[in-house]
Amino acid sequence: MEMVKDILLVTIPALLVLLTAYLLIRKTIENDREKRRHEIILQNSRTITPVRLQAYERLTLFLERISMESLIMRTHKQGMDARKLHTALLTTIRSEYDHNLAQQIYISPQAWEVIKSARTNTIKLINTIVEKIPPTASSSDLSRNLLEAVMDMDQEPAKVALDFLKKEISTML
Repeated sequence: MEMVKDILLVTIPALLVLLTAYLLIRKTIENDREKRRHEIILQNSRTITPVRLQAYERLTLFLERISMESLIMRTHKQGMDARKLHTALLTTIRSEYDHNLAQQIYISPQAWEVIKSARTNTIKLINTIVEKIPPTASSSDLSRNLLEAVMDMDQEPAKVALDFLKKEISTML
């Protein structure tokens, strides 16, 4: 009996010391893991943030380039008829969009949907106006009708998307 008591007197404190050491080591390992995870996140944000900002910059440029006034100024050539201008406008929009397609991986899904919507609505606007003018219309007639249609809108599709991007970037910074 005395021997069991002696064993318990030695074993119980040893077990308490072992348990305490185990809990301290486990907590230290968890803290180190958490610290490494934070360091990785910080390093990734240092790397990703400039790339994301560059994507927002490129998409801002895309939206500026597909805004109606800019689009017409860059696409309209002397001597074009309305059909040629129509084709050139749509080709330019699609080309600009294809050029910036990869940027979607750096922005939020909502922002990308707004970008796609701006592109789609701009194309719809162009197609709607083309249907309303006579087939013999000049490119100047089409340009004038497109600009008037944009003026009649509350906001141009590209402007709506641009405002969304600006708001999203302000929350990011």
